[in-house]
Amino acid sequence: MARVSLRAHPTRWRWVLWALLAVGFLLVSFHRVTTAVLADDLSRTFDTTGAELGMLHASFFYIYAGLQLPSGILVDRAGSRRVAAAGLAVMSLGVFGFALAPTYAIAFASRAVLGLGGSVLYTATLRFLANWYRPDEFATMTGWTIAAAGMGGVLATTPLAIAIDSAEWRSVLVAIGVGGVALAVVTFFVVRDRPSDAGFEPVDGVQPSTRNIEFSTVITNTKRVLRERETWLMGTMLFLVLGTNFTVLGLWGVPYIADLYDVSVRTASMFVFVGNVGFLLGSPIIGTLSDRLGHRTEIILGSCVVFTMAYGLIFLFVTPPLLVAGGLLFVALFVMGGTLIAFTVAKERHVATASATATGAINSMGYFGAAVFPAVMGYALDAYWTGEVVAGARVYTPAGYRVAFGIATAAGIVAVVCAYLLHRRESGADATPAGHAEPTD
Repeated sequence: MARVSLRAHPTRWRWVLWALLAVGFLLVSFHRVTTAVLADDLSRTFDTTGAELGMLHASFFYIYAGLQLPSGILVDRAGSRRVAAAGLAVMSLGVFGFALAPTYAIAFASRAVLGLGGSVLYTATLRFLANWYRPDEFATMTGWTIAAAGMGGVLATTPLAIAIDSAEWRSVLVAIGVGGVALAVVTFFVVRDRPSDAGFEPVDGVQPSTRNIEFSTVITNTKRVLRERETWLMGTMLFLVLGTNFTVLGLWGVPYIADLYDVSVRTASMFVFVGNVGFLLGSPIIGTLSDRLGHRTEIILGSCVVFTMAYGLIFLFVTPPLLVAGGLLFVALFVMGGTLIAFTVAKERHVATASATATGAINSMGYFGAAVFPAVMGYALDAYWTGEVVAGARVYTPAGYRVAFGIATAAGIVAVVCAYLLHRRESGADATPAGHAEPTD
């Protein structure tokens, strides 16, 4: 890479590098929710119950969630470039395995490999943002990063449904896996961890990070992050919000609309598409608003309240008018962008060398929700199975979906409590970020 030509456009270049990492995270988001559109195909191919389908979907998150804290530590030590490139390569292997799986067990293991590779992409991107963008740009850029994930979710709805109508679902996934391999190669050779690696001056207001942080520092940072009550409040809140949204939009949203409104999977996917557009728009809009207003926990709390109201209305009415149902899914995903400001709060509470560790810790808790909720809702739906099978897929009753959305509403209520306690602690007299009280290196 020519260092001289890059010096003239540092701002433009950081957008190029961010875009490469963001596309990687887009692929992560795409693969983690493809099971919504593929639900009927997977049910027919592997002859699954609702609980088994939920576990297949969640196998991605079992590994993904467990590795968020370790991935944060790894990124803090090794840098975004190498970790992201390796993650993309491993994720692509999982894609190939899932696409070619002859049995349920191999499909389950392959989605776990997908989660293994994808687990590092978000923390790698946040570590990159912490090095290349000012503190007052971080929430905005985190929002745009999550918007990229929202685009991945959008592509996994109607566009994916159209693609598998034209070609067999296995072939579509293999083609996407090839694209992931290509992106891994480009990421390794183009992305740079810090401005100085590309020949630029450090960004104003950014504490310079070092490569190969001492292991003792990593241990100290990890202990500090995990003993903070704020970490557990944010993590629990994300466990409930992410777990609910990724289960509804990533697995049961399409069957819910197809079963209760008697429409095709392709039509149902359009309404889940609307929900993912909410995810796409909410994070950058609310993140930018947070940076401009300087408010963090107030926005998190308000977002949790609206999230709970959206699912509460579906719980109460079960089958509101279809356009209303689509609108409520849009709202639930839009305000999730507000809850993800928790990553900015976590980052701001700690020194630069602990940035990815802190965000990885709460991200891990969030994605454990995405690992738990699919099976929980699947068991609830199985209890209300009609006994009817249409084109190889089970059909569930309105009562079953009411229970599932009751679980979502209850999760929202607890999330509101966590957000309120976080706001009280952050706005109180003892709100000094613990990670900044004592330097770690």
